[in-house]
Formats: sequence, structure tokens, C-alpha cells
Amino acid sequence: MNFEIAVAAALAVAALLAIARTLWRQHRAEAGSRSRSWRVAGLLLAQPVLAALLYFALFPPRLPGRAGTLVVATAASADSAWRQAAGEVRVRLPEAPAGLDGERVPDLATALRRYPQLQRISVVGAGLSARDRDAVRGRALEFAPAPLPRGIVGAWTPARIGAGESFFVHGRAEGAGGGAVELLDPAGQRVDRAALAADGSFALQAVARVAGRAGFALRAVDAQQRELERLELPLSVEAETPARVLLLAGAPGPEFKYLRRWASDAGLKLHTQIAAGAGLQLGDAPLRIDAPTLAGFDAVVLDERAWDALAPAQRGALVAALRAGLGVVLRATGPLSAGLRAQLRELGLEPGAGADTASVRLPPERADEAALRARLGPGSADAPRSREQAPPALPGLIRRSLALDGPSLQALGADADGKAFAAWRAAGQGRIALWGLSDSFRLVLAGRDDAHARLWSQALSAVARPRSVARLRIDGDARAGERVSVCGATAPTWVSAPDGTRSALRVDPAAGPQACAGYWPVAAGWHVLERGEQRQDFYVRGADEASGLRASELRDATAALALRSAEALQPRAAGLSGERGSPWPWFAAWLALCAALWWFERSRLGRGGVAAGSNS
Repeated sequence: MNFEIAVAAALAVAALLAIARTLWRQHRAEAGSRSRSWRVAGLLLAQPVLAALLYFALFPPRLPGRAGTLVVATAASADSAWRQAAGEVRVRLPEAPAGLDGERVPDLATALRRYPQLQRISVVGAGLSARDRDAVRGRALEFAPAPLPRGIVGAWTPARIGAGESFFVHGRAEGAGGGAVELLDPAGQRVDRAALAADGSFALQAVARVAGRAGFALRAVDAQQRELERLELPLSVEAETPARVLLLAGAPGPEFKYLRRWASDAGLKLHTQIAAGAGLQLGDAPLRIDAPTLAGFDAVVLDERAWDALAPAQRGALVAALRAGLGVVLRATGPLSAGLRAQLRELGLEPGAGADTASVRLPPERADEAALRARLGPGSADAPRSREQAPPALPGLIRRSLALDGPSLQALGADADGKAFAAWRAAGQGRIALWGLSDSFRLVLAGRDDAHARLWSQALSAVARPRSVARLRIDGDARAGERVSVCGATAPTWVSAPDGTRSALRVDPAAGPQACAGYWPVAAGWHVLERGEQRQDFYVRGADEASGLRASELRDATAALALRSAEALQPRAAGLSGERGSPWPWFAAWLALCAALWWFERSRLGRGGVAAGSNS
């Protein structure tokens, strides 16, 4: 199309130059020898006509009447929809039902090679697989989708799940109005349950306790609690690089004690310094609070007394490290001093004095009793939990009265009334959080150490220094027999199949900096991507596994193709697409006009000072 525009522009410029030349010669000629006006008009009109004829000789107009429709039957094509589809040629792909009429073809590309004159494609049924989608390029596509099967038709998990992290599973179910979806852990225990929304969507939450391959599952039930489908949800939980945390306390206390215990159990790399008065310190060996020391930590947790006890140079180093990417959590265990409030204002915070306290009721949990028991686990040897024991209720807590609802603050936690008791904001490249709870340790004493861990895990995850993890990206769900796109293969990358077969990935040169390569898995199961010392697991589903997910994937991909081709429908309707006509009539007309104009320019018809038709 760009070449056509360039040729049209060149011909237009040539015609304008010829018109300008004719007018200039007419202007320069003496009054008595000037050509008649009808002769000049004929010469001027001939130039654009010649240019147009030459353009159509090079690019003949398209013939829309020659562009027909190819009707394609895919999986789950209903007989009624197949009969209603209009088109010149009907073909059936291998996955289409056998009872439909039409020519059977191995793939869509073969059908288009057999019928190159057909420029429209009408797809009936579940949709086109990855094998046939590239063949649609450049053609208009219409799609009549088949109804989705009853059950789970969508399940999306985070691209990366770290050990000890909580994660969400979002999805959608079809034909289960009034039902629910449950998330089962690898032991088969229900860890979360959610009622389906009006559109069938759901969101579930769980905790990835240990690194490795984890076999979670989704279970969909209808309004009568009858099981509709159980969908395996294989997840790869990756080992986290332990965060480096510096804990500073102005005095010993239970809040700091249980925070330290949680951080140790969570596998964080801790360094603790607790001021005991009279210059004494408890915990680890004292460190110099300066720029090199703070550069070795991802987050600092301290209370207002520890902040006030820092020397000006130490506070300056802490603020500089914060702006350079360090995460800081400031625990308000008492009223904030005027100096501390002034320093917080410089960081964009105005929390108030925090002189008063208020009671806090944590939001009610949406998980039922069985799910809570599964999350709490069997307990420890010192404090075992019985499976029949009801989960303890969340106790009431106390918080400082801080202003944490400003527009520049992001809530870290809120009570049952929606009022934030902890919030953070960005400060340069780092983040600073204000923590208003003064007795979150009561959660542990009440037997709800899971809630205590969840609160502090969210806080540190939000503010800790970000750590980049170079990972390979797998686009879409991997399925046996279909191409899997692996991006980020900047170094030699191998794939190990379940049977031990290793295949080298070849990067597509056209992929650019994304460094994407294609891989065709043969068998279902766990595969391993190997890039140097890095290992990354991914699961390949079988060709017939998770039929609801498969049907939704085909439907969404084909609908996206049809949407992208919508712009092509208007040019086709306007006659700007299809097979081009013959160039010879246009060339013959151009040649005849050129010959006539050549004779007319050399004749004396209409020239000034000469009578029409006289001989001289």
C-alpha cells in the first residue's frame, strides 16, 4: 500500500509539472501567437487523465465480486449453526464433528491454498487452534462461537509465586449460577471458598508455604452443592531470596518480640538492635547506621523512640538510603515528637501527633471454618491443633490515632470500618510506611499467628527494596502438541521434558530484544527450562485436559482475530480489496491517449495567428 501511494504521488507531481509547463509557455508567448483557450484547456485536462490511466494500468482496481466466503467448521460445531452459515465453500478441520457436510482438510492453510479467491472466512464452533491462526492474516474473519461447556472456563494465577507468599487465583465458571468455587491445597484440604459473581467470576487466596511443585486444585459446585468439575492447578513455587531486615527498637516489648519471632520463622535475614537503657543494647552486635551499612539491607523496621535516638548523621543516612530504594516501616507505639513530625513532613507525611488511641476490629474473614483450620495447620509439637477444634476468633487490637487516609498514601491494612491503621507512600526510589497497631502480638497470643504473619508479610512486601529476578516468560497456557512461546532466552536455553529429553531453544531473529523462541511439547507433565544455573519449572497440560479452559482459550483467541480483522471488512465492502482486474484495458487507453496527445501537440489546431484547418 505504501508503494502504491508513492507511485500515485509521483504521477500527480508529473501531471502538475506538465500543467505548469503548458501554462508557462502560454504566458511567455506573444499575444498574437498564443493558443486558443480550448486548445490550452484540452492540453491541461489531458495531463491528469494520462496520470490516472497509467496508475490504473500499474494497479488495476480490485474486483469485490470475486472475493467469496470460506465457511470453516471447528470443534463443537453445532449442526444448526453450520447450516445457517452462508458461504461459497464449506470445509471441516480435523477436530470438527464427523457428521457435518463439507470438504475435510488437514488445516486452514490447505483450504486457503485450494481456494485462493476466497477472501472472507466464517468460523463456526469452538474456534481456531494455534495451528490455523496465522493463516487468517490479511483476510476478513467472522466468528459464530459455540456455547462454552459447563464448569470452570478460566483460571489465572500469578506468573511467579514465591515461597511463603500469599497468592490469588482468579477465574470464571460457566453454567453454575448460585454455585461456588473452592481452592484445595496439595493435601486436598479446602483453603478458600468463594461464591460466584453474577458473571461467574471468582477470586481465591492461598499461601504457598514451601518451594517446589505444588498440586493445588479448583472445585466448582452448583447451587445444590453438587460437584461440577475438579480442575488440577499445578503451580511452581520458587524459593525466595531472603530479605535482609534491620530491626531497631527503643525498648524491649512484646510487639517487637513477636515481630522478631515471625521474621525468623519466615526465613528473613535479621539483624536486631534493642536499646535497653543506660547505653546497653540487646540483640545482635551493634552496627554503624551509615550509608554502607544501610545499603546491605532491604528494609528497616523501627519505632518512634529508635528514630528519635538516632544521631542527626544517622537519620540523614537513613533518609538518603530511603530515597535510594530502602524500605522503612515506622511503628508508632506512642505519641510522635515534634521533631519526628517535622522530619516526616519533609518526606510528604502528615500523620498528626498520635497522642490518642482507638480500638481496632479487623475485617471479618471470608474463609469458612474448614478453610481456616486448613490454613492454621496442625500447629506445633508444643501447641498442637485438633482438626475438630474451632479456629480462634480475631481479638480486638489497639492503634494510635494517626491520619493515614491522605490521597498520597496507600493503605497497608484497614479495620472492619475501612479506616486504615497502616499506610505507605513513595519517597524517591524507596517507600516509607507508618504502622499504627501497637499490639498486633495479641493475634499470636490468641492463636491466630496466621493473621499476624499475613499483616507483617504484606507490610514488608510492600516497602522492601525491590529485587529484580531474571525469569523466562511463557506466553499462555502450555498444552501438548501446540507451540509454546518462551521469551527472555538471551543465553543458551534448554527444555527438559518429563521423559528426560532435552531440546535446545532457537531464538526467532524477528523477535527483537524480547528473545522469544518456540517449543513444541510432546507429552503432558512438568518441564524444566534451563538457562545457565537457572532452573524454572512449567507445567504442560494434555491435549484433552481441562476442556473448559481449552474451549475458552480457543474462543477468546478467535474472537480477538475477528476483532482485528473488523477494520478489513469496510475496505472490502467498499471494493478496495479482493483480486485485481486486468491492467490491459487501462494500458490500451493510456497508450491511445498518449498517441492522440502527441499528434495534437504537434498539430496547428488552435494555435494563435493560424486559421483552423489552414495549410502553411
